[in-house]
Amino acid sequence: MALDGGPQLSQPVAGAASFDRMWAELTPVGRAAATGGYRRFAWTTVDSTLREWFTAEAGRRGLDVVRDRAGNQWAWWGNPASVPGGGVVIGSHLDSVPDGGAFDGPLGVVSSFAALDSLRAQGFAPSRPIAVVNFGDEEGARFGIACAGSRLITGALSADRARALRDADGTSLADAMSGAGFDPTQVGADDETLGRIGCFVELHVEQGRGLIDLGQPVAVSSQIWPHGRWRIELPGEANHAGTTRLVDRHDPMLACAELILAARQAAQRHGSVATMGKVSIQPNGVNAIASHVTAWLDARGADPDAVRAVVDELAGLATAADGSLELESWTDSTVFDAGLSDRVRAVLPDAPVLSTGAGHDAGILANAGVPTTMLFVRNPTGVSHSPVEHAETDDCHRGVDALAAVVAELAGPPATVR
Repeated sequence: MALDGGPQLSQPVAGAASFDRMWAELTPVGRAAATGGYRRFAWTTVDSTLREWFTAEAGRRGLDVVRDRAGNQWAWWGNPASVPGGGVVIGSHLDSVPDGGAFDGPLGVVSSFAALDSLRAQGFAPSRPIAVVNFGDEEGARFGIACAGSRLITGALSADRARALRDADGTSLADAMSGAGFDPTQVGADDETLGRIGCFVELHVEQGRGLIDLGQPVAVSSQIWPHGRWRIELPGEANHAGTTRLVDRHDPMLACAELILAARQAAQRHGSVATMGKVSIQPNGVNAIASHVTAWLDARGADPDAVRAVVDELAGLATAADGSLELESWTDSTVFDAGLSDRVRAVLPDAPVLSTGAGHDAGILANAGVPTTMLFVRNPTGVSHSPVEHAETDDCHRGVDALAAVVAELAGPPATVR
């Protein structure tokens, strides 16, 4: 029996046409004229605009929008409490890194709505409820914790720690949420929301060259590498840049420079990757010796022990400079659910299987016990977290078709369920 999803579009729209319309609407939102990149940060005016867009798109399709304890948005076709085991969830996120590309996150959300449109145009009648999700603050660009929305509902990020996080201007996450009309006292682990998720399939633009080299438009992901972020504190002594003798200087920028180079060298030795891409300098004056430097390390690799070896080397250097290195977030190796992945690969037999070094909400849910997998769409530049990030329209449409086929398998009539 088909689920009652409420009113549908009066005239079902093919997935490709639906995708193109939504993509054109989202393109200008949060775009920086100077760089062409996007600044879509959590709990800002731009974020509110994106959330309103999501709600409006759900409304066009008669989907019921529910907001969980962390503020993540869920647009349901059918009642997730109507069948045992929860529903089929698809989607991604809408926020960005500073001056990021258009596709990282939004491609998954737009493709999910378009996949539902494609299925409805074919007369598809689901036997399980289906949801499109917009996870908040996936990139962690403002408050420093990646996948904050999914970490909160799974309990991987505690409510007290989350509320106390501060952005570069000193605004706490709690105050930012309040300013956006959300109640920060409600954040925390959300078993009710997790119980509604029978499985999660996240479509995402590929953030590397795997599909370029294979000459394929769409791939299925097998796993996410372990990855983490660490904060490095390096003390110094403020002084005049012109009158202080070199021998009298206590300049923490020297230790920071040493750590930046050491991160690259340690990663090469241990077969991993490591980056120090964010630095905060006090007082940050051209003619002043720094009094303090805070830097952030991102380290990842296929082998968690190798990643930890990189971090241990850098921790020793930080300690030698009278500084410290502290863990901010860590996600273990994430192997996606074997049974779910087998069903997806059966639907997409020609799609190659790829692992990834990029973290995703799918990985957080998987580590919380939710059956999860991912689809990747080819990025012809091989570049991500940059305005250069791209996906060709034809490949985006193929991604929509692939996602629609997967949803049809997972939420189709009982006779198709194995």
